[in-house]
Amino acid sequence: MTSHVPNEARVIPLRPRAERPGARPTASRPTVSPVPPERRPPTVREPLWRDLVGDVLRRERLEQERTLKEVAEAARISMPYLSEVERGRKEASSEVLAAAAGALGLGLGDLLARAQGELVRLASRHTGAGRGTPGTRFDGMCLAA
Repeated sequence: MTSHVPNEARVIPLRPRAERPGARPTASRPTVSPVPPERRPPTVREPLWRDLVGDVLRRERLEQERTLKEVAEAARISMPYLSEVERGRKEASSEVLAAAAGALGLGLGDLLARAQGELVRLASRHTGAGRGTPGTRFDGMCLAA
């Protein structure tokens, strides 16, 4: 039988290099000052592109009073996959997004423009800046494939 004793490490302090015979003295490390509050990264998580696109697709589908099954069949993609895209769980390809948008009567550009507008709206709410003001972080759209 073994007893449950937590693992404990025994620490043996070593002498600094300067105290060893024949060793050269070493410079002490400079202390790191804390980052000032204005330079800290924002604590609010920026929205993900897949969440924004999914929200736009779901909102448009619900406004048209269509079911997930109807839109998935019209887009020729599986219903579970479309559901995952709408919930922001999947990074859909441009082909899938174009098919889903087309099934809803939107072009891919329309879908992306709406998602970009949502991104600007959310970003300005978090930063306190409006579109076109000097502090706006998102004033355009950039997509990479």
